[in-house]
Amino acid sequence: MSVLERVKEVAEALTPAEQLLIKQVISSPRDIASGTASEFAQRIGVHEATASRLAKKLGYPNYAGFRAAIREEFIVRTDPATRIRNTLQQASDAGLVSDLVGREMEALAGLQRYVDDAQVLAAARALIKARRIYIFARGNAEALAVLIDRRLRRMGCDTVMLHGEGRDLAEQVLGMSSADAIVGFAFRRQPTHYSALVNHACAMGAASIVISGSVGPSPVPAADHLLFAPGPDRRRRSKRLPYRWPFAMRSC
Repeated sequence: MSVLERVKEVAEALTPAEQLLIKQVISSPRDIASGTASEFAQRIGVHEATASRLAKKLGYPNYAGFRAAIREEFIVRTDPATRIRNTLQQASDAGLVSDLVGREMEALAGLQRYVDDAQVLAAARALIKARRIYIFARGNAEALAVLIDRRLRRMGCDTVMLHGEGRDLAEQVLGMSSADAIVGFAFRRQPTHYSALVNHACAMGAASIVISGSVGPSPVPAADHLLFAPGPDRRRRSKRLPYRWPFAMRSC
């Protein structure tokens, strides 16, 4: 299995510190693949033993095996994206517009690591079949939720934008059934009420689709379909540009 598939298998058993380490792997795989367990742990301020335990929890004999798997999955297989990245970095002084376009190209070049046609079609079929589509987002993701709501409505879909907290949310999903679907967003962290909503969808037999960023495949419980791709490494964004999230899809 790939590193991300292994993470999905043990997501419910990951500690908060281990989840932070996974976010580092996703956002900065090159740095992790070239460093030691101690350097990896120091990035988020945990003990070196935490990195070693995570490697073993994911099924690797030691940290060296985990690091080799990261190198193979995120670096060796992405040579085209690497070449594009190097070219874009050389031209980064061209200006804000050029830099923005370059980063978009880089993000698109990296999508092949996370998405294939079968996964896209599986999630699309779930939405096409749905009688009603519930949409849940918090924070920065709310802007994308509005866009996806508009697109779906233009396609003739019946949508419900979930808002509020606790009791309000519960009242809004009372009518959910096995004929429905829910689309949720979890970018940098798993939002409050995510677990309750996905668990409710599962209990009702409704399809669940989650769009995920740097938290990767770690949200618990797992959705039927996970649309996943990390955002750009924030440390490399020297200019204040509009932040946009690419996304790819992995079927759970």
